[in-house]
Amino acid sequence: MEESGSASPSRAITVHGLTKSFGNHHALKGIDFEVSRGESVVIFGPNGAGKTTLIKILATIMNPSSGRILVDNLDLKDHAIKIRRSIGIVTHQTFLYGNLTARENLEFYARMYDVPDRQKRIRELVALVGMAHRLNDRVGTFSRGMQQRLSIARALLHRPSLMLLDEPETGLDQEANAMLWEALRSGETGTTPTIILTTHSLERGLEQCSRLLILVQGQITFEGSKQALKLDDLKRLYRHHTGVNA
Repeated sequence: MEESGSASPSRAITVHGLTKSFGNHHALKGIDFEVSRGESVVIFGPNGAGKTTLIKILATIMNPSSGRILVDNLDLKDHAIKIRRSIGIVTHQTFLYGNLTARENLEFYARMYDVPDRQKRIRELVALVGMAHRLNDRVGTFSRGMQQRLSIARALLHRPSLMLLDEPETGLDQEANAMLWEALRSGETGTTPTIILTTHSLERGLEQCSRLLILVQGQITFEGSKQALKLDDLKRLYRHHTGVNA
């Protein structure tokens, strides 16, 4: 048997013994899981379960307290900068600069990621998210939904191999949410991306992902393939593990 936490060419992510504490609060309590390349995994859990903390650590935004994480066989502790270049992230936080125009925001990130033919790529993505008519307007003048659309373009700019989606439907209208998933399926990232999604919507997670985890009070209490799982079955499973009706 292969040693847990060791490298494998088929794995996009390996997490072993991951913990995160904020003072006396233990947000993550020794998490272990693996994600294969090109796999889509959804993480369910009630508020305070540790979902956003986990996404921030995987995105290199936050450091873990202990444990080991490999992304594309690179140790996150030693290769955070290189790993960051392969990640796209969509969350309720847009990572946009309100005093800059949409074009200036995308140009900034395109330069940071060394995106080739930057102007062409920017035009492609603003057309994709329906924002071409606002390209020269300051982001601070945009509605929340429009900022989220632009954040999708920002996340896809460098054709990331790993997409981290933390409650991406927050602030997105139905059309924009559909745009995001269509872009991920259509090869807009240049390859079939590995996807980790957190969401409160059991229906959305079941529809979009092939495997699911349930996180409760910083611990994974269930992990399995969705296979022939129906929504009513998932609701019962979720209630059993969390004590919460979804």
